[in-house]
Amino acid sequence: MADEPMVVDGGISVPNEWEGRWNHITKFLERSGPFAHPDFKASKEMLQIILECKVLVIGAGGLGCELLKDLALSGFRNIDVIDMDTIDVSNLNRQFLFRPKDVSRPKAEVAAEFINTRIPGCCVVPHFKKIQDFDQTFYSDFHMIVCGLDSIVARRWINGMVLSLLEYEDGVLDMSSIIPLIDGGTEGFKGNARVILPGLTACIDCTLDLYPPQINFPMCTIASMPRLPEHCVEYVRMLLWPKDKPFGDGVTLDGDDPKHIQWVYQKSLERAGEFNITGVTYRLTQGVVKRIIPAVASTNAVIAASCATEVFKLASQAYRSLDNYMMFNDVDGIYTCKFQVERKDDCPTCSQVPQDLKFSSSSKLQEVLDYLTEERSLQMKSPAIAATLDEGKSKTLYLQSVASIEQKTRPNLSKTLKELGLTDGQELVVTDTTRPQAMRFRLGITSEEAELRCPKMRKRI
Repeated sequence: MADEPMVVDGGISVPNEWEGRWNHITKFLERSGPFAHPDFKASKEMLQIILECKVLVIGAGGLGCELLKDLALSGFRNIDVIDMDTIDVSNLNRQFLFRPKDVSRPKAEVAAEFINTRIPGCCVVPHFKKIQDFDQTFYSDFHMIVCGLDSIVARRWINGMVLSLLEYEDGVLDMSSIIPLIDGGTEGFKGNARVILPGLTACIDCTLDLYPPQINFPMCTIASMPRLPEHCVEYVRMLLWPKDKPFGDGVTLDGDDPKHIQWVYQKSLERAGEFNITGVTYRLTQGVVKRIIPAVASTNAVIAASCATEVFKLASQAYRSLDNYMMFNDVDGIYTCKFQVERKDDCPTCSQVPQDLKFSSSSKLQEVLDYLTEERSLQMKSPAIAATLDEGKSKTLYLQSVASIEQKTRPNLSKTLKELGLTDGQELVVTDTTRPQAMRFRLGITSEEAELRCPKMRKRI
């Protein structure tokens, strides 16, 4: 870059650019206006802040492609993108950075190559990995994180990560440790964009009820009277997978693992053949397993533009950022609204308040596990539970992710809390795929005398 010609744009030397390259951006940065932030000071140096801002884009699918294009054309040149998927033919109708020759290649790599080639001076660094493959050091290096994900679990994980980066001194939040999280989501002709300032505004887990409930088919239809290709996939997912255990005991179905999806796809085809049902495809199989809703290109474009605008406002401080949730709907005409999602004082992820678990001493560990997965404010996927002991030691009560340990700890599920030696006030440490860090709970156990006086106390309070 040092050997490339330099031109002056707005008084700043910018490598590998043409004269007037940033005229559309400097109109916002070099003058104030009626909608400007009251603390904004227009200057020629503001452009350099945008050019040097480091942005992480998570997801290079329909929303991610639009985000990368919008950010690069808005002046952001230091961009990293993470995506663990490869390009499928079905992606080409809406993920416009990809071409037929790119099929089977990693989305992140192809998207980065396209942007770097088409937009001079922009450097997009691809990462063909899972977000869980990176640690706090990696994420703390960015000024802003933007999500274009189709997974609630992934959203909750990155939400937990930015919260884990917060630093407190004497209970006071260090504002410099805040990395804004801008999240976009689309569902057909509906979409939303939101700005999360970790530690200050509502986080993802504060608003789990905003996400639509999953569509479930009646078990009787799935098991004996399938009529749709989706019924065949659900039969394999819900009944055959736990029965056949194709990848070993305790291995949960991973919608992002091609081997898992391929197995479900083949078994679904066999099931469909038995009932003369057509329409089972690999794409449909993955969509049913991951609960994917068909995407619409125009909705992706609107939501990505909104997210990119929020990144620009936060980086430049030229305008007030969204406070803090925008909803978009173009099913019948175009409708948008903005409202403030309030932070929950008892949010299990961002509230800094210890979470209480209240059970009777005769409750079984299975009841605790069910609560962790079914409780609306927690919605864990495969929680692992450990009890803290003296001298900082811990005892694993149940662990699902490792087959050998799952088999060894499975008998604990049928034991009562009393039989497990758990006492009132004991701390439980719970890990789950929805969070990068463990959650700590304080166990409240009712006495045997109370249970005898009130039989209802035998159940969870």
